[in-house]
Amino acid sequence: MMPTPMQLIMERADSVRAGCQEVPSPCVNVCRMAPTTGWCEGCFRTLEEIAGWGRQSDFAKRATWRLIEQRMGRVA
Repeated sequence: MMPTPMQLIMERADSVRAGCQEVPSPCVNVCRMAPTTGWCEGCFRTLEEIAGWGRQSDFAKRATWRLIEQRMGRVA
């Protein structure tokens, strides 16, 4: 059975919290911006965060992951 997009992002969040070496992208290929929040419905990032991901340091990526987890808690 294929994991749901929410399961995928939660697994990736777990690996970031566990201190994984390479910070995984939060993208789960559900690319729709929610008009009420301005966040992607799949990865919970803003357009600015999505566009800048590839240029971010690992420290900045981990900070973005912390924001994603906060946002996930708001919609759960």
